[in-house]
This record gives sequence, structure tokens and C-alpha cells, in this order.
Amino acid sequence: MKSKISSSIFYGIIFLIDVLILSCSADDEVKFYNEGTNEYINEWMYRQMKKYYHWSDKMPAQGNLSANPKDYFGTLLQKDDIYSYTIHPSLPETVPQSLRRKFGFDVSFFEFEGKFYAVILYVLADSPAKNNGLQRGNLITQINGTALSAGNYDELYKKMIAANQLNLKLTSYSAKSGFSQPKEILILQGFSFSQPIPYQVIIAKKSKVGYIEIPHFDVGQAQTFLQIFQDFKSKSITELVLDLRYNGGGDIASATALSILLAPNIKPTDLFIKFEGNVNGGNVNQSFKEALESNESKISFDALQNAHPAINKIYVLCGNRTASASELIINNLKPYMEVITIGEKTYGKDVAGFPVEDDRIPGTKGWILYPAIYKLFNARHEGDYSKGIIPVISVNEIQQVEVFALGNSSEILLNTALNHITGNSAKMKMTTLRSLPLLGINTDADPLLIMKH
Repeated sequence: MKSKISSSIFYGIIFLIDVLILSCSADDEVKFYNEGTNEYINEWMYRQMKKYYHWSDKMPAQGNLSANPKDYFGTLLQKDDIYSYTIHPSLPETVPQSLRRKFGFDVSFFEFEGKFYAVILYVLADSPAKNNGLQRGNLITQINGTALSAGNYDELYKKMIAANQLNLKLTSYSAKSGFSQPKEILILQGFSFSQPIPYQVIIAKKSKVGYIEIPHFDVGQAQTFLQIFQDFKSKSITELVLDLRYNGGGDIASATALSILLAPNIKPTDLFIKFEGNVNGGNVNQSFKEALESNESKISFDALQNAHPAINKIYVLCGNRTASASELIINNLKPYMEVITIGEKTYGKDVAGFPVEDDRIPGTKGWILYPAIYKLFNARHEGDYSKGIIPVISVNEIQQVEVFALGNSSEILLNTALNHITGNSAKMKMTTLRSLPLLGINTDADPLLIMKH
């Protein structure tokens, strides 16, 4: 019994993973179970994980194959593996949920003058949240009729993620006019699709600063990145601020395209990524050109490199929702240019993989595994940031009640970058508020996709 794997797996780095990874060894004991049973599914899961999983040598014995498949998958993972997961397309409850995926926004919590608030951090374009008027900086005081407090905010956050609709009481704040009149809005669960990539040129004293905010790395973004950077180059920017604080990752080829645009004086054959897998996958080195071509055939390395503006360092705005492909850019550009990170520690997703689909029954969609397959390193073999990348300049973006829009020069992280660029040592005046930690933030961290089935 073999998993059917499309030829695209062999494009890019998989040229080093030969028949060994596709076949069961002669020593494997393969038992046959009735189609659709838990045993049928879980035995397949176990074999795939033994084949691909980075920590396959530390996996337990098969165990109870009659268990619920999602629960069974969890028993195969290393204790500290928070990255691997499995879903079934016909079982919505198996798909990871978050406010971003269900409603198109996310929040953070703080206390100010004895009252508790959830502040809107970002809102996706054309999402249920956006279409109902939510904006970054809005303050939530009640969720489904319950006022926020020190004792319930974390539980309310979890209930928001589980809900299909939200009734929110909102206010807003500005230093000039104070708090606005509260209003209530109802948001129904819905979809958000591909997002725009906002960018602008900011004049900061004698510097022309390019600013670009990327919410996700989607397949095929190289063309969009190329057009933006051609514009940056034509406007003669001298500095660049890359806002990845809410980017949970995505497609490796798109992230590589951006890296080629950013890095000065690189060659197509320069090493970009080192992948370290198990005994089947082995270790694989991938150049900038190879990483780009793993999932991008329309835009060439030369076209991207020719649009590189006159910069030799970048400022990356980051936080605990910066993950996967975003962290790859931060870590893997360091051998080629100065990377100044500003914000809070990143999520810590230093692994890559690809989906493994159970398509043994024709016409039926089966379980899809997203295992951690490779650990990631840069050209100097620097990596191992599973506990997050600590920023060069540590700044909490929520330090005052008035939270400015992304791209606004008064927004705290961007303002910090601009001050660093211009040599301005003046600090923004902050109000006294207390940030409230969430016990488990769902970052929407995507698996770093090195290829697709």
C-alpha cells in the first residue's frame, strides 16, 4: 500500500529524496484493514509519519489503532512539537480555528484606569470584521453581553474563537477627543480571501523610506512583489521597513522572491536554505534560485534581483504572530545583509513541510497530514529558533490607548524604525496601561510549504 504522491513533490529540493522515501522497506509489517475504519486510517498515518516526520526515530510504537484519528495523530508527536497537525476536509472541527480565519481580525488585551479592553490589532480586507466596520485600534468592552474583566478575558477570547457569531460593544479612543460613544455590532462567521499588500514611501528627514506590510505569503506573489519594488526603486528609496508582525507564513517560493528583492549582491547559486530531515529525507541545501523555482515559474531570479533598490539593510517589524516563512526571511537574510528586527519575540516556527494526503479511496477525500519534516537553517547554519527570534530592538506595540493604523508614522513600531533611521532619540509619550497575556495565542502560523501534493 503506497500513498499516491504527485510529481510536484519531486520539484525543488525533493530531487534528493529518492525511492527510499516513497516505498515501504522490506522489514515493514503492513496489515490490511477495512476501508474507512480508524485502524485503516491510523495505520496509514503511522506509516506516513515514520516516513516523513522529522523526529520519526523518536516516535512511539503504533499503539491503539482504533482511536479517533485526530487523537491518534497527537500521540505520534514529540512533546514540544506545536507545529504538526492533521485535518479532514469533511470535518470542520478538525481544522485549526482562530478569530482571523473565522471573522478576519485579531485582538490583544490590556487594562487601563481599572477597566479592561480588547484592542483590535488588525482587520483583513473584505472580511466579516471589515465589512461590519471594525478597524485597527477599536476597543472592545463587552463580548456577547459580558463585560471584560481580569478574571474572564482569556476565557472570552477562547469563546470568541469557538463562536459562529460575535456581538461586540465597541468604543474608540484618541488623545484629542478621548473615548467615543459605545456602539454594538454583530459579526457573522465568514471567509476572507487574498489580501492586498499595502506599501508607501515615507519621507523621514533626508531619507526616503519604503514601507511594505505583508499579511501572508500566498502562492504567486512574486509578480506583485516585483511591481512594488520596481516602484520603490524608481522612487529611489534608501531604507526599507518590512512589516511582518501579523504574517503567519505560507509559500516558500513567494517568501524567497521577496528575499531576492531585498538582498544586495546575491547570485542565483548562493545558498539560501539548509533543510535537515530524518534518515529518509536527509539534509538538503537550496539556493535562492532553487527555492524560488520550487513553486514559481513565471518570474525569474534576474528579474527580481534587477528590481533591488539601493538598500543594504532592512527593518523588520515583528511580534508573536510572526511565524514560519516570515521567520525564515529574518533568519536567512542575515548572512547577506543587516536585519534589524523591531517589536516582540517571534512565534518560533523553524520547521518546513508539505501536506500528505490520504487519497487511497478514489473519489474520496481523506485525512491530510501537515507534519514537521525539516528543520531550517541559513547559509551559516544558524537556526534553531523554536522559542522565537528575539528582536534587536524590543518594543511592545500596545503602549498607549490610542492605537494607530499600520503604516501611520505615529504607530509605535514604525515610529521606532523611523527614529532609528533618522537618529532621533526622542521617545513617544506613553500612557500607563497594563498588557494582559493570553495563555495560548493562535498565531495562524502556516506550515512552511516547500512543495505541494
